[in-house]
Amino acid sequence: MSADTRGEATPRSEAPGAPGAPDSKLKKGITGPLLFLFILGDVLGAGIYALMGVLAGQVGGALWAPLAAALLLALLTAGSYAELVTKYPKAGGAAIFAERAFKTPVISFLVGFSMLAAGVTSAAGLALAFAGEYLQTFLPVPSIPAAMVFLVLVAALNARGISESVMSNVVMTVVEVSGLVIVVVVVGLLLGGGGGDVSRIGQFPEGVSPALAILGGAIVAYYSFVGFETSANVAEEVKDPSRVYPRALFGALLTAGVVYILVGIASSIALSADELSDSSGPLLAVVAASGVPIPHWLFSAIALVAVANGALLTMIMSSRVTYGMAEQGLLPSVLGRVLPRRRTPWVAIVATTAVAMLLTLIGDLETLASAVVLLLLFVFISTNVAVLVLRRDKVDHKHFRIWTPIPILGVASCILLLTQQEPLVWAYGGGFVALGLLLYGISRVAGRGQRASESSGSSDASDASGSSDRGPSVR
Repeated sequence: MSADTRGEATPRSEAPGAPGAPDSKLKKGITGPLLFLFILGDVLGAGIYALMGVLAGQVGGALWAPLAAALLLALLTAGSYAELVTKYPKAGGAAIFAERAFKTPVISFLVGFSMLAAGVTSAAGLALAFAGEYLQTFLPVPSIPAAMVFLVLVAALNARGISESVMSNVVMTVVEVSGLVIVVVVVGLLLGGGGGDVSRIGQFPEGVSPALAILGGAIVAYYSFVGFETSANVAEEVKDPSRVYPRALFGALLTAGVVYILVGIASSIALSADELSDSSGPLLAVVAASGVPIPHWLFSAIALVAVANGALLTMIMSSRVTYGMAEQGLLPSVLGRVLPRRRTPWVAIVATTAVAMLLTLIGDLETLASAVVLLLLFVFISTNVAVLVLRRDKVDHKHFRIWTPIPILGVASCILLLTQQEPLVWAYGGGFVALGLLLYGISRVAGRGQRASESSGSSDASDASGSSDRGPSVR
């Protein structure tokens, strides 16, 4: 997937955050290595610790195949993000791209709202996961209150500063990756001792077409790569995004893909497909099958770190989307306020955290999470189309440019994934869209009322000024 960079010309104000552009209100505290680890930590989420059991039920022992297919599908849309983020390095991500491309506020609002819905719902689910069995291993406390306290702590770290948040992500990502490396190493030791069964990595379920099995598995595995898009919302806080962002994005996705494939191969070698699919903690079962004496609490601790990392990165994304939409006038301007010294969007952080805390009261977010993924696919379609539309818009700095067929294939891949969603998920997705349209209508009416009030006030002031001016002329 090669691409070129080229300089293109447009007014400097069209690309805030670019070299020579006006300074951002947000602090530029993210370097290339930090951005790489930010994306890697978001992609390598807690889901991989349960994913292998689900995939085994679909593709048998050939776990690596759907993971590789999902990686290729994710890279298509990632190419569009690389071009648009380096062209317009501005907080708000896909919503900003949609606003520039389609010039229709309602589309930009719905794209941003879909990202918000995805972020806060995901954060709520991660908080509940954190407060569930993993935390109970160490501290038996009620799950919902614990989830709310967890979200408050995440918000505090988010508000403290982007540098502190990303440095915390570095530590948590290292821990996260170490758990997956342990899986691969212990299975290597098992294989070296004459155990395991390598032949299973090419076995598919009986009576199932391998191509259809891989496609079905890729749809499941694709969701394990979702998360790379959140990095678009911190572009305004990245140093030299035109040079740094593409390397970090593709490097992180490829690294995650290699790790996933190795874990898939290791899982198949250690256990049969039936054993994996029957386990609620397949990677724990893989480690146990290796015979290497690693305590179960260690994996619980690693899973807690993985969940915490995912929640932190998701809430960073949600708050930056909210901030970016407020800066564009799509949400109330108060959400664009930042802390003077920390330069973090504190009102947006408080608002998104409050919504996530409310969602934890629902308890079971499985269907809601699936509906959010459906909405994310629409966001991806919007972003892939926006790349092509915005080719006519020139900017005065070098930026990444993807091959034209890539975003077209990205749209096709998203449509393919959409066709596999359940009717109930579509119903929930429709509910999210309806809610978004309602909020948009309310904000528009409120905005018109405010403008009318300001216009009336200006007119009254003008009349008063005019009367006083006319007085002396009459005399």
